[in-house]
Amino acid sequence: MTTATIPTVTLNDGATMPAIGFGTYLLNGSAGAGDIAQAIKTGYRLLDSAFNYENEGAVGEAIRRAGIAREELRVTSKLPGRHHHYKEALATIEESLYRAQLDSYDQYLIHWPNPSKDLYVEAWTALIEARKRGLVRSIGVCNFLPVHLERIIAETGVTPAVNQIELHPYFPQAEQRAFNTAHGIATQSWSPLGRASHMLQDPVLQALAARIGKSIVQVILRWHIQLDAVPLPKATSPARQLENLSLFDFELSADDMAQIATLARPDGRTFGQDPATYEEF
Repeated sequence: MTTATIPTVTLNDGATMPAIGFGTYLLNGSAGAGDIAQAIKTGYRLLDSAFNYENEGAVGEAIRRAGIAREELRVTSKLPGRHHHYKEALATIEESLYRAQLDSYDQYLIHWPNPSKDLYVEAWTALIEARKRGLVRSIGVCNFLPVHLERIIAETGVTPAVNQIELHPYFPQAEQRAFNTAHGIATQSWSPLGRASHMLQDPVLQALAARIGKSIVQVILRWHIQLDAVPLPKATSPARQLENLSLFDFELSADDMAQIATLARPDGRTFGQDPATYEEF
């Protein structure tokens, strides 16, 4: 696998990112740094982290271990809910950089809107300032519903480059994806395999994978690509890391996509985390 085979997505601020990234949740300490470094060596160039994952240091260490030029990478972290106040948000972004020992982040996102606290516009103004100061290249959000996006755009005049949302075949988020696209906001997919243990047993996906000659995981990740969403799978074994990256030598037909669309569920959220009410600190 070469990085040349991975398409890039151009964001609304002119920056780019690969069409697939690497999730780092629960990859901590020296072992986590080793797994992330291996992912970089395998070909991943978009690394997704967060202040609350407590592994920004492991991500920075992985970058140093992998020996890949920093400018080839796109490194993301996220602002936790407890630091939405303006000054706290800026200090937290600085702390994120100190932890990773990086000069800047390529993407920095608000992790959750936490609407009952009503501070997400203030947090967004802090990210705008962080971008002006050169601490981050692109700014965005996670788990923002259209109502949250409309408000921050209206009150600041700045549209997020990215909205990272829960997205998988059981929860395809068609309306949210359409809103993102209409506003020039790139969609990233967290939990792209949902509850993988359940989805890997799905007969529709099993039949598709068998017919195409790919793994079920590859079929699901390819589905994300064809929805113009950037999946962020996590894997620790080198073989799985490579498998998850090997998505660009086949396509799903319109009929394949239609079959996968039948898997959507009204209660499809893996953990019931509705951004209208769920809060993370």
